[in-house]
Amino acid sequence: MSSNKHPLGLRWRANTLFIIATVAIGLFTDLFLYGLVVPVLPFMLRERIGLPEDKIQSYVSGLLAAYAGASVVCSIPVGIIADRTSSRRLPFLCGLAALLAATLLLSLGQNIPTLIIARVLQGTSAAVVWTVGLAMILDTVGPENLGKVIGSIFSIISVGELMAPVLGGVLYRKTGYAGVFGLGAGLLGLDFIMRILVIEKKVAIRYDESLAVAKNPREHGSREEESDSRDGVSEEEPLLPKNEEENYRIPEGQNRLVRNLPILYCLLDARLLVAFLLAFVQAALLATFDATLPTEAQTLFDFDSLKAGLLFVALDVPFLLLGPVAGWAVDRYGTKPAAVIGFAYLVPTLILLRLPSAKIAPTRKTNIILYCALLSLNGIGLAIIGSPSIVEASDVVQKYDKANPGVFGENGPYAQLYGFNSLVFSAGLTFGPILSGTLRDSIGYSNMNIVVASISGLTAILSFFFIGGPPRILERWQRGRQDR
Repeated sequence: MSSNKHPLGLRWRANTLFIIATVAIGLFTDLFLYGLVVPVLPFMLRERIGLPEDKIQSYVSGLLAAYAGASVVCSIPVGIIADRTSSRRLPFLCGLAALLAATLLLSLGQNIPTLIIARVLQGTSAAVVWTVGLAMILDTVGPENLGKVIGSIFSIISVGELMAPVLGGVLYRKTGYAGVFGLGAGLLGLDFIMRILVIEKKVAIRYDESLAVAKNPREHGSREEESDSRDGVSEEEPLLPKNEEENYRIPEGQNRLVRNLPILYCLLDARLLVAFLLAFVQAALLATFDATLPTEAQTLFDFDSLKAGLLFVALDVPFLLLGPVAGWAVDRYGTKPAAVIGFAYLVPTLILLRLPSAKIAPTRKTNIILYCALLSLNGIGLAIIGSPSIVEASDVVQKYDKANPGVFGENGPYAQLYGFNSLVFSAGLTFGPILSGTLRDSIGYSNMNIVVASISGLTAILSFFFIGGPPRILERWQRGRQDR
């Protein structure tokens, strides 16, 4: 029943675009503040704490690890809590409180323990915003629109993740700590206002049932069923086996841990594991560019932090423009084409990044233009791989949820799923710089990109066999063998 006593501004506060914008700002703020502080940490340790020069690098690495570790540890518990509460808004606000406390401690901290606590709180906030925020998106737009929404959000927030370290360095050089943390405070203020105002769809329909735009994920067909209905294939003649639901049913007699957290059983599904691999590799690629592009620009062209930052524009613009288009393609054509094409496309574009190091261009200016062009080509690939992992993981878990009524609780397992996704993505952000930095120092930038390209190629192959289910050609081959 709808009620006349509804909150002020209910319609616009529960508007789909406002909810999406709130989550996008939350994700952007988290990644931006993470990257903004990174180039400032060495100066904080040297000037505030008084650490000797030979200990600064190890403490910087430790502070970065504290962030990633807190995010990894907290992601799954946050997902469990979010799925067992009536509203996702409260944990979403708690995440912001942790980020606010972290920023204050970083801006005022005068000793190592304070900075460690700040980074742990920052990692905790990241776990909350990624886990609860993505669950709110699914609640709001439904599975059939998840691809284009995630693609749009990732194209925006990834720009912040890539540009923040450079901007932090420039601000520190021009304005000192005041400029760095002043910008952070402004973003936090905007984030706070939007999170306070937002009203979830499932809360809004208690007051006005007409505000229900997206159904509960349980009320939707699978992505294969939605695609079949669009293409004129009857649900009575599915391309998947008729006993598909049985394939996703959780058998009786599971141990106590699985009974309490049934999403753990879903982790036995190869599709879900490969979907998480996609998220891991995507994060590692983003972090690889973040870690190596400034240093390579300095080596090749003697660029300072400002000029190196401008190189990120070449990488970011295609990402920003094509992310929504790539997400729409995932919604329309499925996750397999985007995952296979995207990761396969990145193989040659990553290898071609070796050309500027070879100095095949006749002049320094032409070499810079060549490097920018190659970065733009890589930006296209990053846009294509932006949404398949989350959409695929959501689809697989939706099948388990529908095949096992009541097992996953009233709100389903979706926040828990995004908790695992946050864990994997954070691990990728940690692994990327370690791998790329080690390889660059040991075998050089050119050969490093060959290794990274090989990882992308392997991911494309695994995507072909697992993402979106078995390839149709293999299904036809298996049916042909059964008919003989």
